[in-house]
Amino acid sequence: MRKWGPLVAVCLGTFMLLLDVTIVIVALPDIAHSLNASLSQLQWVIDGYALMLAALLLGAGAAADVVGRRKVYVAGTALFAAASLACGLAPNAGALVAMRAVQGLGATAMFATTLSLLAATYQGRDRSVALGVWGAVSGGAAALGPILGGLLTQGLDWRWIFFVNLPVSVAAIVLTLRAVGESRGGPGARIDWAGTATFTVFAGATTYAVIRADAVGWGSTRTAATLALAVVALALFVLVERRSAQPMLDLALFRSGSFAGVMVGSVALNAAAFGFLPYTSIWLQTLLGLSPVRGGLVLVPLALTAFVAAALGGRLLHGAPYRLVIGLGLLLIGAGALAQSFLDAGSGWPALTAGLAVAGAGVGLVSPAIASAALASVPPRQAGTAGGAVNTLRQLGYALGVAVFGTLTASRMEHSLRGAGLADPRGAARALAGGGAHQLLARVPRAQRPALDRALHAAFASGLNTAGAVAGVLGLLAGAAVLLLVRGPAPAAAGAPGRSAGPGGDAALASGEKLHT
Repeated sequence: MRKWGPLVAVCLGTFMLLLDVTIVIVALPDIAHSLNASLSQLQWVIDGYALMLAALLLGAGAAADVVGRRKVYVAGTALFAAASLACGLAPNAGALVAMRAVQGLGATAMFATTLSLLAATYQGRDRSVALGVWGAVSGGAAALGPILGGLLTQGLDWRWIFFVNLPVSVAAIVLTLRAVGESRGGPGARIDWAGTATFTVFAGATTYAVIRADAVGWGSTRTAATLALAVVALALFVLVERRSAQPMLDLALFRSGSFAGVMVGSVALNAAAFGFLPYTSIWLQTLLGLSPVRGGLVLVPLALTAFVAAALGGRLLHGAPYRLVIGLGLLLIGAGALAQSFLDAGSGWPALTAGLAVAGAGVGLVSPAIASAALASVPPRQAGTAGGAVNTLRQLGYALGVAVFGTLTASRMEHSLRGAGLADPRGAARALAGGGAHQLLARVPRAQRPALDRALHAAFASGLNTAGAVAGVLGLLAGAAVLLLVRGPAPAAAGAPGRSAGPGGDAALASGEKLHT
């Protein structure tokens, strides 16, 4: 236990914080009913958390190098626990969104330090094992979130998806203080405040613009102004990082095709695999009438195949180039998403099973490999930057995926409902996407309800098909990009597994030739 205690402590926190990225998915209909939340508020319940992870992760990593990684991890876990309590006690949707953002801030402090704590604790093959376990936990947490969320929502109440974090947080803090040693960055480490601020504005403005575009129009002045702000913030971020002596993200890394390919894969992983699942969950519960538990169990094929692929992939694909493992995984995610895009008004939950299983297999392959691939694509001294970039872009991909697919789903629903005789197809589409099917049916005379019910089923299926098709194309394109861009080392650069390649770790990890999980 002494040897692997730090790994258990880090993985416990990682599992909890990543579980909370997706655990709310199955609870969305209950949240909408309990707090009278709109579609955009439901999107922000998810994205407020994911966006904080994406926007502040690199800056938090730099802060941890200055203050101390263990100290930041423990403080983040404590903040995460306090915000979880506040989320569970939220009296309205606005308060829940705000506390989800605070919860995301605590999760950011935790997540920013996970890889650096493992890198400081383990060397050689032990580090490869630790990274493999951490990657499997990361993928499994996101996949298990909807299932556990359904069990807690139906068995207790949706508020318990947040209350359950409290005992786990206490355990994580106690174990960390007992088993994990303190570590810091090198001399002269500092926080890149300007880079953190500009990247936060870019990520927030982009997500806000996409979420609001369906309500106010893509061509509206508000959407155009918000997107312009995002572009300016991104340009300033690039300018700041290029001029900074210690940038939080060294943009020169993107000159490497391998690093750029891994980053593309990071964005696509969470976006394509999980970005449209919130709307699938709403469809399952509000249109098909499944309970939260049954709605969560529908997603078991995704979680199960993710675990199996992560566990077996490391053994069966031992020694395989990263580009093949990650590229194949993304292609499977894309194929799985496409397989979920053939719904119609009469479809039931079994129509999703095969696609979910295929996508889960892809998640299981990519998640354990992508962090190691990022570390392998850069010099050991830049391992922290690479690991932070992977986690940042994964969460940004999820936040943007939820926003984009929600907008696409609602837009396609509106198009489908224009022939249903509704006075406000746009409002009806947003209400339907937000779980308001029963309210829409209650507004029409009883004799008209069967026809409207069929129209709502057809509209939601059409919206999900559009989201699934776009997610599928994204996964396939990202898989192709990884296969084309990511390259293994020259034969002379390959080292034997377990031999030291310097301060950063073993030769296999540093070169990127081998996959150890």
